[in-house]
Amino acid sequence: MNDNGQLSVNSKWSDLALRSLSTIVLMPIAIYCIWQGGIWFQMFIGVLAVLIAHEWADIVHDGNERAFALLALSGMASVFVTETQGLDAACAAILMIWLLSVLQWVMRAGQGSIWGLLGVFYVGLPIVAFVLLREDAPWGRLAVIWCFMIVWVADISAYFFGRLIGGPKLAPRLSPKKTWAGLLGAMLGAGVASSLFAYELGLNIKVLALLAVCLTGVEQAGDIMESTMKRRFNRKDSGNFIPGHGGVLDRVDGLLAVVLAAAVIGFVHVAGSAAAGLLLW
Repeated sequence: MNDNGQLSVNSKWSDLALRSLSTIVLMPIAIYCIWQGGIWFQMFIGVLAVLIAHEWADIVHDGNERAFALLALSGMASVFVTETQGLDAACAAILMIWLLSVLQWVMRAGQGSIWGLLGVFYVGLPIVAFVLLREDAPWGRLAVIWCFMIVWVADISAYFFGRLIGGPKLAPRLSPKKTWAGLLGAMLGAGVASSLFAYELGLNIKVLALLAVCLTGVEQAGDIMESTMKRRFNRKDSGNFIPGHGGVLDRVDGLLAVVLAAAVIGFVHVAGSAAAGLLLW
């Protein structure tokens, strides 16, 4: 603090170097696995599902091993059942696992929160969306990379706009660090990045820019939902897996929401072809 009680410049940007280093290390791994597809993508998304399940169980279920097992099973089923049996079988598997989680929640009556009933869907459905998008050849890898790109650019833009401009808070009770300036920056950055992406590939620039802006709102909503969950259980971060970012959930909460929404949009536009429906207009 300075004499006027304001944060110094160094304090405001104190986490920038660590956040940047984590991104530099993790981004190439994610892109490589997405681009390669096959077993690389399955391992990447499977590990991601297990890490999400672990952090959700740690926060919501106080580290209960049975709860973690069900959440991890939901993630694994979402990867491998979707790959081998398709969407209907994956949704049926997730529903069956959710019913088991409901039974467990009932048996622990008085010890669990209503949040305990959401975890199976929170872990499973976005993972199904990841697989559906990536496995929709020939546009799958580009569709998933587009989702990652707009989330990364939105996060970076929100970070800088929020710290440089500041101003009114977006949701002060739920996520105190978020500002309206950050949201505006996120939408602007994602829209520009998506426009450049569309231009390079000869796709519809206006539609993909608009989709990116809308999905940025979805991303922020996913982030706020995770912040609400952490506040409910008095947690600052979901974990400490990623230096500068906290836990895995702290890094992918918005991405999970974006990928799920993107797959739904793709399916609504072109039935049975999530990636083509997302990118081709």
